[in-house]
Amino acid sequence: MKNTITIFMAVAFFSSILTVNSIEFQVGGDKGWVIPTSKDSTDLYDQWASKNRFNINDTLHFAYKKDSVLVVSKEEHAKCKSSHPIFFSNNGDTTFEIDRSGYFYFISGVSGHCERGLKMIVKVLEHENIAQTANQTSTNSSEAVSLKMDSTVCSQIVIIVGLISMLTVFV
Repeated sequence: MKNTITIFMAVAFFSSILTVNSIEFQVGGDKGWVIPTSKDSTDLYDQWASKNRFNINDTLHFAYKKDSVLVVSKEEHAKCKSSHPIFFSNNGDTTFEIDRSGYFYFISGVSGHCERGLKMIVKVLEHENIAQTANQTSTNSSEAVSLKMDSTVCSQIVIIVGLISMLTVFV
């Protein structure tokens, strides 16, 4: 019975660790994906995006009426035109899943809306890997080394330690 409880607790613990955390962002907050008003800045959505931290697996939710959402190249974003978008939706309730790091360029596909400010650049952070970086300034001829770990690496370490602990309980 003790072993069954231990196994159940271990499975519950490890399944909670392995859950991928993602966030759904409401693009534009309460306003949604709408043409900025004259009192709003023309870079309203870029300002909104710059206040958020986007990661792989996060989603962007676009709520709009009689409009569309396109993911385009950097050049097409600058021109507010795209003949071959990377992504297109016009259903009024669009969810876009972020599947990589880097920049995503969004525009409205309705003529004139992008030029009036209905466009956005989203920067998605890279997953950090275990990395050692030497401090460029040496003190007393010794180099300082820092170790960066992201949540994935921490989870893997916890899993390994947990598995070792479980093995010691059962052996």
